[in-house]
Amino acid sequence: AFMFAVALAVAAIPEALSSIVTIVLSFGTQKMAKEHAIIRKLQAVEGLGSVSVICSDKTGTLTQNKMTVEDYYIDGKRITADAIDVADPAQRCLLDYSILCNDSTNENGVEIGDPTETALINLGSRYGIEAAGVRKLYQREGELPFDSDRKMMSTLHRIDGENRMIVKGAVDRLLELTDRIWTKDGVREITEADKEKIQRQNQEFSMEGLRVLAFTYREIPEKHVLTTEDENHLVFLGLIAMMDPPREESKAAVAECIKAGIRPVMITGDHKITAAAIAKRIGILHDLSEACEGADIENMSDEQLKEFVPNISVYARVSPEHKIRIVRAWQEKGMIVAMTGDGVNDAPALKQADIGVAMGVTGTEVAKDAAAMVLTDDNFATIVKAVENGRNLYQNIKYAIQFLLSGNFGAILAVLCASLAGLPVPFAPVHLLFINLLTDSLPAIALGVEPHSSEVMNEKPRSADESILTKDFLGKIGLEGLVIGMMTMIGFLTGYNQNGALLGSTYAFGTLCLARLFHGFNCKSDHPVIFTKRFFNNKWLQGAFALGAVLITVVLTVPGFHLLFKVETLDLMQLGCVYLYAFASLPIIQLLKWIRMKLRKRGER
Repeated sequence: AFMFAVALAVAAIPEALSSIVTIVLSFGTQKMAKEHAIIRKLQAVEGLGSVSVICSDKTGTLTQNKMTVEDYYIDGKRITADAIDVADPAQRCLLDYSILCNDSTNENGVEIGDPTETALINLGSRYGIEAAGVRKLYQREGELPFDSDRKMMSTLHRIDGENRMIVKGAVDRLLELTDRIWTKDGVREITEADKEKIQRQNQEFSMEGLRVLAFTYREIPEKHVLTTEDENHLVFLGLIAMMDPPREESKAAVAECIKAGIRPVMITGDHKITAAAIAKRIGILHDLSEACEGADIENMSDEQLKEFVPNISVYARVSPEHKIRIVRAWQEKGMIVAMTGDGVNDAPALKQADIGVAMGVTGTEVAKDAAAMVLTDDNFATIVKAVENGRNLYQNIKYAIQFLLSGNFGAILAVLCASLAGLPVPFAPVHLLFINLLTDSLPAIALGVEPHSSEVMNEKPRSADESILTKDFLGKIGLEGLVIGMMTMIGFLTGYNQNGALLGSTYAFGTLCLARLFHGFNCKSDHPVIFTKRFFNNKWLQGAFALGAVLITVVLTVPGFHLLFKVETLDLMQLGCVYLYAFASLPIIQLLKWIRMKLRKRGER
């Protein structure tokens, strides 16, 4: 009874499962690193497969992050970048101011700084006006760095014998602070009609998917230290519109997301119209009603926001606090959220998200530390590829679990059946140890590295709280284990009737070992694979099968092993009988898979 209990316990428990899962996840991180996604937290590999919402920044992730100046707007006129006349005082002034109120550099072809700012100095280089020369002529004497709450940046310079503060930022924000406007006839009071005209032009630029910056200035007293209070009573100079085209692969990646049941959401600091134009181009947005600004959710309660987020695909002009609330609202609806970010201010939102994704190229160290995954190419398509890898890894882990549990269940059934029939225990403890060490672990690891398939992206994301041992999954394990157990008992009874308990135990041991090796090919897919290319596409599984088959054949046929493994040495006829029983489980289980697939298709009709 004690030996029976030990044999049953050893047969039932998949001891290698925890190490196999860790090994599979580690292989997954290695594969993802080659595809530009560095995993910082191992559990994120599997978690990616559950992602149902991806909140992504626009600039650099969905777009190329290669800004180029397309248009100027000054003195009521729109001027294309190719038609700029640097001899015109107003246009030259706007060009100089865009270089001065700017922290980027471009020396010897090496761009350093924000792409929006490098686009401004690259325009100057196009017309032979180098940033270093302008900055040397009008040296910076003070500054107020860009802030996402203020939506502007200010610098102080000595220009034409006066202290002049240059302010660049969001059009709508700067117009609120402007009370005068530059014209060819001189500076005058700005009127509501002027503001409406500027807003119309801004809207026109935005509808074309252009990013727009406004430039203003004002005189500042000498020996004055700049404060945010000085960013008032400004003189409007002009607008500069830039284009950051979508990445070519973004449209396909967004379509893949939607097909996989994942909701792509754009979160950006850009103007709503600009963001909506880009989002529409790549398939995130279908109607402008699906876009909103951060101000729209400012006064919403958490409960109101929770009901609001399913209707919105684009969030513009958002603050870091808004990002956290958006992520949390989706989570409260039971969604698994991936969130991208690159700045220091994005770190809390990355922490809040289920999968925080930091930008490896433009991202800060703080953002990377807060994230579970870092993109080395800052590309939205890489996130989608990582989700596909996560789903495949989860699928492969399920295949490995299916292999281990169904094989173990077959062994349990054989032991129980023999016990109930009053027969000797079919396996010696050494048999079960051999099975667990060699014919369990190697095929299970091989199934964990099963080649990935894009078919997983045709399914909806699984629920985060869904058990891996679903009713359907347990049904498959039980049915397959029953087949393996039956063939093992047939082998045991054959040997037992031929020459007693030892030969019966040898037959059962050999049949179970080989049936589990063959069963590895059953666990490659939920569909029949016996007559497909997929049957032979895993070289690791073939290697595990070959090694296991050689070892068990040696144990069963070489006389020196019979005492060590408590078996009777088999002749070729007996060995062929064992192989036949073991192989028979493969076509039987493949037939059952085919029947199940046909019944499911009929049920779907």
